[in-house]
Amino acid sequence: MKVAVVGAGAMGSLFGALLAEAGNEVWLNDVWPEHVQTINRNGLEIERAGRVRKVGVHAVTEGREIGKAELVIVFVKSNQTKAAAEIAGPLAGNRGMVLTLQNGMGNADIISEVVEPSLVLAGTTSHGATLLGPGSIRHAGVGPTTIGVWNRTEEGFERACRIADLFNEAGIECEAVQDVRIPVWNKLLINVGINAITALTGIRNGEILDLGTTKNLSRSAVEEAMNVAQARGINVREDMVDHVFAVARATALNRSSMGQDVDNRRRTEISAINGFIVREAESLGLETPVNQTLTGLIETLESHY
Repeated sequence: MKVAVVGAGAMGSLFGALLAEAGNEVWLNDVWPEHVQTINRNGLEIERAGRVRKVGVHAVTEGREIGKAELVIVFVKSNQTKAAAEIAGPLAGNRGMVLTLQNGMGNADIISEVVEPSLVLAGTTSHGATLLGPGSIRHAGVGPTTIGVWNRTEEGFERACRIADLFNEAGIECEAVQDVRIPVWNKLLINVGINAITALTGIRNGEILDLGTTKNLSRSAVEEAMNVAQARGINVREDMVDHVFAVARATALNRSSMGQDVDNRRRTEISAINGFIVREAESLGLETPVNQTLTGLIETLESHY
């Protein structure tokens, strides 16, 4: 299958490389010229468990150089989704599928404004990756991926199953589901409970569990988000708080993506995570003071980089 990846950071590069190793024609599209040039010259270097391998894959800075693709995967930051959708739309054309595995909420809706909604897939992944430098990433963690069509149709589910098969053949454990909103919300609530707190305090994921006051802060943020999900009719996990703590424990040494953004003085995805919960709550007449505070603090921090 011909696959285009819009946003070839750590995760986009990882998925592109795994699909390329399985025999697919993969094109990475990224705005970082040095990254693209290094990949084209030397291949993409992947570090995993102390071993390094190189994968040959096409890389371009201009999406139009790719031509039409059967699958376009969007892996940019949520604040760049609109621009990525403008690239993905022409690449997919009238028949190609567009899949978002981004953090946060709202990405699939933005893409659906440009791409035929029945061709838009969304999902979550537990794989982890870190960008080490131009043409070099670390595959930091392995876990399941879940995908599904954003606008539920039987034909859309069949499309999702085809992409899940493609991923499984590439060694990416993947399941297609009928209602992808549930896993997307579950992943959102994990980010709600971890990302902003670690970004503001400079701690790693596992250090959320060190102090009762920090655990309670995370708990309150997650419980507020659970109330919003319930009001929207989304059946998130009943044990979500414990699940968030389990994820923090399993990724104890990791610095969250939002933490890395703050460390590098980059714009974060707060608007699509805690900020999304705040906006949804306001539209429902609910109050989310903890998420509102976390959102305000991150936005303040960003404005004073």
